[in-house]
Parts: sequence; C-alpha cells; structure tokens
Amino acid sequence: MSTILTIAAKEVRDGLRNRWVAATTLLMAALALTLTFLGAAPTGTVGVGQVEVTIVSLSSLTIFLLPLLALLLSFDAIVGEIDRGTMLLLLSYPVARWQALLGKFLGHLAIIAFATLCGYGCAGAALWATVPAIGPQSWAAFAAMLGSSVLLGGVFVSLGYLASTLVRDRGTAAGIAVALWLVFVLLYDMGLLGLLVATQGQGLGTGLLNALLLANPADAYRLFNLAGFAEVGRYAGMAGLAAHGTLAPGLLLLALAGWLLLPLGLSALILSRRQI
Repeated sequence: MSTILTIAAKEVRDGLRNRWVAATTLLMAALALTLTFLGAAPTGTVGVGQVEVTIVSLSSLTIFLLPLLALLLSFDAIVGEIDRGTMLLLLSYPVARWQALLGKFLGHLAIIAFATLCGYGCAGAALWATVPAIGPQSWAAFAAMLGSSVLLGGVFVSLGYLASTLVRDRGTAAGIAVALWLVFVLLYDMGLLGLLVATQGQGLGTGLLNALLLANPADAYRLFNLAGFAEVGRYAGMAGLAAHGTLAPGLLLLALAGWLLLPLGLSALILSRRQI
C-alpha cells in the first residue's frame, strides 16, 4: 500500500509543478462563483440565488468541464510514460504494474477531488455567507453534488487510462480522449433525444430507456443530481421525474462506480500483458 501511495504522491507533486492543480482549482472556483452570483439572473435580479439553483448550475457545468479536465490529465498517463521511458524505469523497482496504475489513478483522482472541493467550496462559502436559513436537506444535496462530481471525474480518469493503455502513441490517445468526451457529453444525448422524437416516445419502454441512461455516466450523474432530490428537481424542471423516476439514487451511484471500476480493471489487465 505504501508503494501505491508513494506513486500517487508523485503524481500530485507533478501536477503542482505543472501548475495543473492551481489552474484547475482557479478555473473551477471562478466558474462556480460566477454561476452562483448569477443564479438569480433569470428572475431579473443579480445576486446569490437559492442553493438548489446553484446545484442545477454547477451540475450542468460539471458535465461539460470535469470530464474534459479528467481526460486531459489521464490520456497519456501510460502511453506517455512508456514513450519517455519512465514507465520502464519505474517497473525496474519492485513495483507491480497494477500498483503503478492504481497509484497514478489515486494521484489524478486526488487532483480532481482537490480542484472540485476547493473550487465548488467557494460557491458553498458564498451561499453560507449570504443566504439565510439554508436547510439541512439543501446542504445534503450540495454535498451529494460535490461527492458525485468527484466520482464523475474518476470515471473519466479511468476511461482516459483505458485509452492510454490501448494505443502506442500519444496522438492516438489524445484523439480517443476527445472522441470519448464528444460521445458521452454531447453526441449520446443528442442521439437519444433524436430517437425519442422519431418514435414519438413510443418506441422505448421504461426498462430500455433506463438502461440507455445508465449506459452513459454523464446521464447517470445528471439524473442523480437533478432528479435525486425533490427541491433540486423542481428548479431543474424535473420535478415529475424526481417524484416518479424509476432509477433510485443508489442505483445511479452504483452505475457511476461501475463505470469507474470496469475501465480501470481493463486498463490493469491490458497493461499486465503489454510489452514495454
């Protein structure tokens, strides 16, 4: 375990030297504060809006920004190390390949978690300081959004590792990372919406629709945060889905955990059989 933590600490130090941690944290904080203070703009005023409005805004931001940041961190984590020869040097020590992979993953996940908690924590501090009498349910929804955001980042770090172990050059890994972001964040929902419009909502049963939603980690994250809490669902326009949805929050979190563990396990398996 100490070996894994040592590798994870090295990844965090590398992120600090490359200013990845600082840049990502500042970006998350700036966007979170902007959305928080403009949360009431649709009602004709500018100021800090309700906690639920902030959760809706930050969840939408997370779906677009956090997967991209996670993929940028991870797409060359393996193939880049192999190209530079540092992976061979690392494995010359008594370190198993799966330990190297897991250590790198924990380091990158720590960077994502630090940037998310500090960046979005600024929004939480602004809400605490300016909005009176925030109820415990609202804070619970905000905390759930923070935790699930870190989990979503871990999912795309894991997917980036899978791309990095499958190919033999960084350019191809970068292309796969861009394709993953486009598919999961943009194209998948557009295709699903087009299918629903083409069939007028009659071609998909509830079970198939639920399976299609769980097949995209971004959709699982979106449903967990926007429909998993009644008050947030009301502000997100998903109150009906929140009240009558068939996908329980626990199932959505389980789907996200599966999306994290499966690509990571496949990456470890491929790396164990790859010639370096």
